[in-house]
Amino acid sequence: MTTTVEIYTKFGCPYCVRAKHLLDTKRVSYQEYDVTMGGAKRDEMLARAPDARTVPQIFINGAAIGGSDDLRELESEGRLDIMLNATGG
Repeated sequence: MTTTVEIYTKFGCPYCVRAKHLLDTKRVSYQEYDVTMGGAKRDEMLARAPDARTVPQIFINGAAIGGSDDLRELESEGRLDIMLNATGG
């Protein structure tokens, strides 16, 4: 099974752009969910990460890792590649 990356975003969000750019530079495929207008995907995001009130919200293999700063921190610590190379189960 391959690694699954999901990112909840809003239109015009600079943090969302930053997170997607990092994933793009690593050539990581991800599923993007636009929650700009709220709706079912925003509700889904809040159910998956109850304390999340900002975007992006990023999930790797179903695990909530947080937002753009959290993604960048994982990268700087060398842990992002480990997570991305792990298979979902």
